[in-house]
This record gives sequence, C-alpha cells and structure tokens, in this order.
Amino acid sequence: MAITYCREKEQFRLDSAHTSYLIGVTQEGYVGHIYYGERVNCFGGEDAFRLDEVPGPGKRKREKCAFLASFPFEYPTAGVGDFRDSCLDVENEAGQRGCELFYDSYKIETGKPLLPGLPATFAGDEEEDVQTLYLILKDPVLKLKVTLLYSVFEKEDAITRSAVIENEGTQRLMLHRAASACLDMDNRAFETVTLEGAWARERHPQRGRLLRGRSEFSSIRGVSSPQLNPFLALVTPETTQRAGEVYAMNFVYSGNFAAVADLSMYGSVRMTMGIHPWQFAWNLCAGESFTAPEVVMVYSGEGLGKMTRSFHSLYRKHLIRSPYKDKDRPVLINNWEGTYFDFDTEKLIAIAKAAKEVGVEMFVMDDGWFGKRNNDDCGLGDWYVNEEKLVGGLTRLGQAIHDLGMKFGIWIEPEMVSPDSDLFRAHPDWAIQIPGREPTLARHQLVLDITRKEVRDAVCDMIRSAFNTTKIDYVKWDMNRYLCDIGSAAGGPEYQGELLHRYVLALYEMQERLITDFPDILFENCSSGGARFDPGMLYFSPQIWTSDDTDAIERLHIQEGTALVYPMETMGAHVSKCPNEQVGRMVPIETRANVALAGTFGYELDMTRLPEEEKKKIPGQIARYHRFHGLVAGGDYYRLNSWCEEEPWDCWENVSEDRAQALITYVQVLGRPNTGSRLVRAEGLDPYAVYHLTILKDGEETEMKQEFPGSALMHFGLRIPALGDFQSVLYYLEKTREEEP
Repeated sequence: MAITYCREKEQFRLDSAHTSYLIGVTQEGYVGHIYYGERVNCFGGEDAFRLDEVPGPGKRKREKCAFLASFPFEYPTAGVGDFRDSCLDVENEAGQRGCELFYDSYKIETGKPLLPGLPATFAGDEEEDVQTLYLILKDPVLKLKVTLLYSVFEKEDAITRSAVIENEGTQRLMLHRAASACLDMDNRAFETVTLEGAWARERHPQRGRLLRGRSEFSSIRGVSSPQLNPFLALVTPETTQRAGEVYAMNFVYSGNFAAVADLSMYGSVRMTMGIHPWQFAWNLCAGESFTAPEVVMVYSGEGLGKMTRSFHSLYRKHLIRSPYKDKDRPVLINNWEGTYFDFDTEKLIAIAKAAKEVGVEMFVMDDGWFGKRNNDDCGLGDWYVNEEKLVGGLTRLGQAIHDLGMKFGIWIEPEMVSPDSDLFRAHPDWAIQIPGREPTLARHQLVLDITRKEVRDAVCDMIRSAFNTTKIDYVKWDMNRYLCDIGSAAGGPEYQGELLHRYVLALYEMQERLITDFPDILFENCSSGGARFDPGMLYFSPQIWTSDDTDAIERLHIQEGTALVYPMETMGAHVSKCPNEQVGRMVPIETRANVALAGTFGYELDMTRLPEEEKKKIPGQIARYHRFHGLVAGGDYYRLNSWCEEEPWDCWENVSEDRAQALITYVQVLGRPNTGSRLVRAEGLDPYAVYHLTILKDGEETEMKQEFPGSALMHFGLRIPALGDFQSVLYYLEKTREEEP
C-alpha cells in the first residue's frame, strides 16, 4: 500500500517507489510534518516533533505561543500565534481573524478525486497505483472543516496536495488566504531554484541562497506570468543535475500565485504554495465549500535531473488529456512573423502552397482575420470573419488549404476586447474596470469579464459559429495582457475579492467547452508567448507556445528552464527567419531546426520569401522531426550541460524508456580559439548494451562503423570536435545488441 496508518503512534506514511512522507498527530490534535525524503520502512520516533524543546500547549499553556511559532504544521493557520507564513487566514462575521485546526478523522481510498471546476492530475489507467489520504481537520469555534488531500503516485515519485474548506456553521466566513500545500522542515543551508524572466525571455533558471526571513516568488498579474513561474524548489548546496537533494512544488493553476520559503529564527524552513492573497477575499457562507487548486510535490535525492523526470512522467501520464498527447503532431507554418496583419486570402494560400511543396503539413492563420482587425488597435471581440480581407470567408480559405492536402488552423484571443469594437460599443460594462476610473490599456485592449455567464456564452457562441463554417484542425488560444483595474459590474462589494479566482475558473470552463465541442482539434495555449505556461493549461492543451522569442540561441535558455519541469513535447517551438525579429541574430537554419526539435516543430515565416538555399533543407528537417519526435515526447530527458553556467555550449539528451535509443543535441553557442575537441558523457543508457552511432550535421548523416558500449558512452563519453559560433550537431544512438555483464 502507498499509504499506511499507525494507530499506536497516530502517524501516516505515504510511500512512493523511492520516497516517503510522514505525518503525525500530537496528543492535543495538532497535525504536523515529520519527514519527507528517501523511502523508509518505519514510522517516526517519540521525538518526531522535538516537543521536548518547546513544550506543547497541553503541558504548559502559558507557552502555547512559542509552541505554535515553532511546530511543523501540515496546514498552518493565521491569527492565533504562528507568525510564519500561513495557509489559511479566516475572518468571522465580527471582522476578527483567527483559526486553529485540530485533527478529526481520516480515510484512505484507491484512486484520486477530481477537483470541481479545476484542472488536476488523475489516476487514469493506473488507478491501483494511486492512493489518496483524506485528513479531516476542524476548528470547533468557527465550525470550519478542512479536508487535506494527499494523492500518492507511486511510480512517478510524486505527491499531490489540495485542501477543501467547508463552512459547517451558521455565520458567514471570509477567506483571505487559502493555500494548497505546506512543507515544514529543518534548514540545511537550502538554496532556491526558480524560473524567472520577462516577455521574450521566459523561464530562465535562477538559483539563489535562502536568507533569513520570508522569500516570496509570485505573480499578481492575473496570469501565472513569465516573470516567475509557479514553481519553487529548495535544494541542498551541493545539488547538481545528478546529485543532491531537491524539494519541489509546482502549482496546477493559471492565475495569481505565491510560492514562499520562510526561514524562521529557529532555523526551520516553511515552504508554502497557493493562490496569492493579494486582492483575494472569498465569501464562505453557511454550507458552502472552497477547493484550493492542486500542488504537485516531488522529492529527489539524485539531483534536479531526477526531479525533472518525475514531473515529466507525471504530467505525460496523469495530467495531459488531449488525444494528441501520444501522437506525432503535424508540422505547421504560422503566418504571423511572415505577414503580421498584412494579408488576404490569396497571400495566405500562396504561403500555404509554398510550404506544402517542402513538406509542411498544416497552415495556421494568426491574428487579423476577424472584425476590422487591420492592426492591433481594434477588432478584438468581434469574432466574425473580415470578408474584405478573406473573400469567401473561412469556408473558402479552409477548403483551399484542405484541397492542398494540409490541415488548417486558426488563432483566437477570446478573453480580450478592443475599445474600438462592436462588442465593446454594445456592452461597455462587459470589460473588467473600476467605474469612474479610466481603465489602463495594454496592447490597446481590455480584458472581458468572463466571470459573467452572459459574456462567456456570447464569446463562445461567436467562436463556435465561426468554426462551424469550415473544418478547423488546430486552435491557438492567445491572451496578450495582464489584469488590472479589478472591478466587475456583475456583483456588489463582496464579489470583487473573488473576481481574480473566478476569472481563472471561467477560463477553464471556456476551454473545456471548446475541447468538448471540437474534440478533434489540436489545441495550443498561448499568452503573449509563455505568460501562462503552467500545469493548469496543460490539462486543456497538450502544448503551449513557449515564447514569442523565436531566436534559437535565446530559446536555449527558455527551453532549458521550461524543460526543467514541463515535458519537452509541450513546448511550441518554431523555426523563424533571420535576422531574427526579436534580437536581430543570424543563426544557421540547421541550428534553428535542431533547437526546435526539442518541442513541437513548426515554422514561423513567409515560405514564399525564404532563400532557396534554406528552403531546400526543410524536407530533411521535417523528416528528422518525425523520426525523433517519439523519442523526445516519450523518452527521459537529461541535461548534459547548460551554456549559461559553464563554457559556452549547450547539450541535452533524450533516452527512450527501454534505453534502446538516445538522441544527444549539442549546440556550440560561441566558438573558442585554440581549443580542441570536447568529451560529452551520455546518461541513462543500458551499460551492458552496444550502440550504433549516427552523426547528423548540416543535413548530412554519417554512420560510424565502430560500435560503442553503453558503459563507455556514459563514462568515457563521445568526443565532439570544435565547432564555430551557433553550430550544432545531433548524435543518434541505437542499441544493436546486449553484452554479458
């Protein structure tokens, strides 16, 4: 069993394949954390909570405050004496804020519950390998019931956490904070690992020393943000990709979040994650409940690489639902960087024809096909075809694309509205705004108040009507600004503090409608590139546009950080023209393609204007994508080198689950004078197997006559000759036979 209960010690042990998580209950009924780490086969001892150092309140009530300020709570509350970061902050009808939870009961079930209205991991076909612990806590004064949910995914070495908060009393309560998970443990000179950035440079890995006090990594922008991703890991100082201890959390949510590491005066660390309390105030009337979104926790005793592979495996098998998740996805061409708003039907068909000639399989029409959308100052919200640009509408264009033997995709931005639009003129109160205050524009657009059902229905009806005019094979759902001026005309003062969370719930409902109404569509999320790259979005789409920056060299940083947590096949990755639109860099098309092979492959350019020399290489690149995508999408990922940390070269490896194949991608970011070759050591291979090596460089394949033992490849390494700026090479390893140990 993954979850066991020791009645004698009042302790619970949650075991995965390689980890254990222990929870205990004190004689006063406080629920506390005992241990998380390498798997153990025992429960905690009598001193599990170190109560001898700070007496419990049952022994000396005069020191209860000192006890609360140091006890390792599983779900800490605010207002009664614990001054560290809390998970729950509750206000009663009298305006007083304080909550204290005591153990009530538990149950253990096979499988995993869904979270109503929220994305969450699921047991799937491996239900017997997933167990859930329900820990029920109560505040007898507030008549508040809190159910802590712990689901153990044995094979993936992951534990998911959530909390359901129920008002069993008669008074109305107000939640000012309702976080999802907490981990209390002793500090071991921890360092933080986060994913930071900005538009066009999202999710760069960042590592820093954990200092005394409260360190918060968060977003209050209404999205999970490119500035800081909803991921936090605490690592021991010696941690590398291959060694060291890692405690990681990732939030299955697409709105405001707070990930906090609170280093106390006693040398303990409290790690919490949940919805950000900024502008959050949730009314909990008698009989109502609130469900906190899910947090995924992963412990690794074998460095960041083992953590990464746990997240990848969990999300592939137990989060992504799309029928495309295990399929080889079509190679697309998107017209955005090729035309921007300057297009008509004939120009789009010409680009599609040119792309078809070199093997591209899907044409995607980006922004500008609807309303009077001839620039980004107008038209959002008017989801009817601009027949001045697209003569014959989507019907003619879609038919023309399909007649070429290609699939047809389309771009939408359903959450936004332009002040210069028919929709806004008819319904100015449908935008999120504060009455009497001029709303702040971004990209000359406002955000629709999709928390209102009539708004969601109107937008969904327009989009559904447009889609029904032709066969749509792919949809890119974009969102190009943050949320501010938080105000809704839908409700009174009590509604405003709920708006930001209700917005995310409404987003999820709209996306669920789309994938239900059009189940055969390949769905890609996007938010100004990667502003909402999070597990919540992966529940609705198998891929997310990674960044608006398509420069291959900048993408090395972005894709490394993204792949630290998220499966590689979820990253939308395209080959764009040079000089690059964002940084002006010139990179060989071979390297642009090799970097894009790490995700879902496509092109972002005008194929009719591409130099013939580059165009000739595209059929080989597409064939290479189809040859290796299954390995990238289903294999284990190993980060062999990061050019931002060491010498100026980048290298990663994908290894099939059966260890029969591996693909090593090597990129020389900057050449170095007077240097020789470099040894790159493979990982994850079968040490007793013999591998055949094929080198792919500059469109050529070189099959090596010599064969290489797996142990030699992992310990001696592959010798890679010196390369120049922005040059790259692929090494494909295929197992030929086993050797006797």
